[in-house]
Amino acid sequence: MSGLFINTFIKFFFLLTPFFLLTTFLSMTRGMDVTQKKKIAVKVTLSMIVICIILFHIGNQIFAVFGITLDSFRIGTGILLILSAITLVQGPRGMQAPAEGEDISVVPLAIPVAVGPATIGALLVMGGELSGINEKAVGLSAIVTALLCVGLILFLSGLIERIVKVRGLTILSKITGLILAALAAQMIMTGIAGFLG
Repeated sequence: MSGLFINTFIKFFFLLTPFFLLTTFLSMTRGMDVTQKKKIAVKVTLSMIVICIILFHIGNQIFAVFGITLDSFRIGTGILLILSAITLVQGPRGMQAPAEGEDISVVPLAIPVAVGPATIGALLVMGGELSGINEKAVGLSAIVTALLCVGLILFLSGLIERIVKVRGLTILSKITGLILAALAAQMIMTGIAGFLG
């Protein structure tokens, strides 16, 4: 079970593209004071946790309603992940600055920057793959732990920005993109193997 926890945690941490999220968070909260930034970081984290828990639990129901097989969903999610990875490696477009008093914690930071289409697909697949109460509990705890780690990165955004600088964040985003591409390829190959098996 510890292997499942570690594997799910690492996979999901990178699926959330934490350094791209951090770059977007910093650009959209520029000019805000530290207290405001920390409040938004907490709201983003709570929003992501609620969204991900719901998606994790409705995967099987969605597959049943639409008659979608888990393997076909793996392939579709893998393709979306590859597109996300390409965006990260090439360099994302800048996000528009929020209007005065606009709440950016749920949209766009929690959705779609952190929990985008590819992440939603991966959550549905994970929820469908894991069988039994114990496996689902371990998988969900790993996902929530990954979300809390990403939330901590946002909470400490000012400190991280001072340490690694903008160039460092760009490099970390590109590395995340490469890891995402590998995860996507693995997901697609697993789906194809499932069809052929």
